[in-house]
Amino acid sequence: MNPDVHIYTETMAKVYADQGHWAKAVEIYQHLVQVEPQREDLSAALAHARQKMEEQPDSRSGKLVPLFREWIELLLQKEKLERLKRLRKKL
Repeated sequence: MNPDVHIYTETMAKVYADQGHWAKAVEIYQHLVQVEPQREDLSAALAHARQKMEEQPDSRSGKLVPLFREWIELLLQKEKLERLKRLRKKL
């Protein structure tokens, strides 16, 4: 169990959701629903946050893949330039 659960609030969950941090919003809403299971608004907010989290692609890998492609392409270009320099020295 997360030691921060005693400070979880509905406002905190809304802020995380508004910022697109769906996993954290789900975590907080789950705790709040356990504390107050009779609140249908919290259950609805939890369902919405779960849906958004599932729809959201993994932003870290989504940003890294193009960066790795660019990096590899730059490495290949560098290697080609070094080959050309060596070839030019030989001539």
